[in-house]
Amino acid sequence: MNESNIREIIDFHGRKKQYLLPIIKEVQNQSKYHYISEEEAQFISKEMQIKESEVYETISFFAEFSEKPRGENIIKVCDSTVCRLNDNEELVKLLEYYLSIKMGETTKDKKFSLEYSPCFGACDVSPAIRINDVVYGNLTNEKLEDILNMYRRGEK
Repeated sequence: MNESNIREIIDFHGRKKQYLLPIIKEVQNQSKYHYISEEEAQFISKEMQIKESEVYETISFFAEFSEKPRGENIIKVCDSTVCRLNDNEELVKLLEYYLSIKMGETTKDKKFSLEYSPCFGACDVSPAIRINDVVYGNLTNEKLEDILNMYRRGEK
């Protein structure tokens, strides 16, 4: 993302430190690979006139943010107690099999990253996953495969 785009985001939210979180979120959401680069973090720091360490502390504190490039589609597996009781471990094994990666990795084609997430409020349909901002629950083997294929084809 270029400096002009980041400046627009900062101008929209404001330069007060209290707006750092939504600024980081928007910059990351507009990044193809869902992360905040070192250059972007430095620019945010400079524009907001805050310490770089404050930007990095925010990025590293929240699991939603990343300093490393991730896949175009981030698959978050809910790791709440309810999802664990409803066999999210089997779901993880299936995802790792279908994507040929392990938890915490990104596919070679940069299409998918696989991560755990704290509860995102889908207990009624657990075990659940969230791909980008869309939640999928009551997952069967076939349903999971269909969802992944939909993203592979770029239909989502």
